[in-house]
Amino acid sequence: METTTIGFIGLGLIGGSIAKAIRKFHPDYQILAYNRTKEVLEDAVFDGIVDIPCTERDTRFALCDYIFLCATVDYNLECLPWLKETMRSSCILTDVGSVKGEIHRQITALGMAANFIGGHPMAGSEKTGYEYSTDHLIENAYYLLTPSEEAGLDKISAYTELVSSIGALPMILSWDEHDFITASVSHLPHIVAASLVNVVKKLDSPQEHMKTIAAGGFKDITRIASSSPHMWEQICLENPEYISKVLDEYIRQIVQAKYLVDQKDGQGLYEMFAQSRDYRNSFSDAPSGPLKKAFILYCDVVDETGAIATIATILSMNNISIKNIGIVHNREFEDGVLRIEFYDEEAQKLAAEQLKKRNYIIYER
Repeated sequence: METTTIGFIGLGLIGGSIAKAIRKFHPDYQILAYNRTKEVLEDAVFDGIVDIPCTERDTRFALCDYIFLCATVDYNLECLPWLKETMRSSCILTDVGSVKGEIHRQITALGMAANFIGGHPMAGSEKTGYEYSTDHLIENAYYLLTPSEEAGLDKISAYTELVSSIGALPMILSWDEHDFITASVSHLPHIVAASLVNVVKKLDSPQEHMKTIAAGGFKDITRIASSSPHMWEQICLENPEYISKVLDEYIRQIVQAKYLVDQKDGQGLYEMFAQSRDYRNSFSDAPSGPLKKAFILYCDVVDETGAIATIATILSMNNISIKNIGIVHNREFEDGVLRIEFYDEEAQKLAAEQLKKRNYIIYER
């Protein structure tokens, strides 16, 4: 049987993670890749992820059954003309971009629609680059597929099966619907997070008291403000129509909240918070989504030598791995000051169970 060959142009966080997932689930597949930073490509070869390191516009991409465009949007678009001349007719060409309109328009203009199925794994991190990629980043995350109108059912089925085989959850949308949805659930949150941080920065005193005590909820909801400014500049410039439309509705909500506060409308404020709570609580915890779920608990500890070491020992004795641990200096949960983060929900639940058995007070999110 002929070996499936998959090519990557760009090995950042997403490209690297997809390549690692393919290597994990399909060790017999051949992977070739090009990355503008040579050291990254060398690392991927050393890690056993990439079999064939390629040069820019390498003719060996003609061997590929799939080609993933995982570089910056502008570079992905630059690659299209030479890929048209290079890739074979049976190849499935895809990307991983957060906005689909521009690349679909370029694909159509170049007559490449029969080969193109847009792709967008709804997973990520505020960190960027191959060094942060993992073989489980897209596990249980929705992977949005936006087939061109001319893409055949055979190609759509094959790509859907590949996505499922590496642990993701494929969902097929039109590119137009995709761009509106991501403007709401991905692009808006990044703009809001950046705005919240800038509000605190502007209102803070010269002594930076706000910055000093900002923790817990504020840090959680603004974590994504640490993402790449260059990447989010590009995304906003690529999807301005839908982002503007979504921002209009968000601004209306903020104006309404201000009115309720100004009028001291307790019932209105209660209903605003209750509606958001009920809708938020209806979300499924199964898929990862674009904002990765953090598995965190907060534990009340006595301020004495060895308190943290005792907790770490209890968890270690139960084979529970800790992803991160640290002191929360403002007592958001009254007494809960030790913040412990885990790699998955099972570890979080087991840790809470074991600590509660030993009479620790646990706060979970």
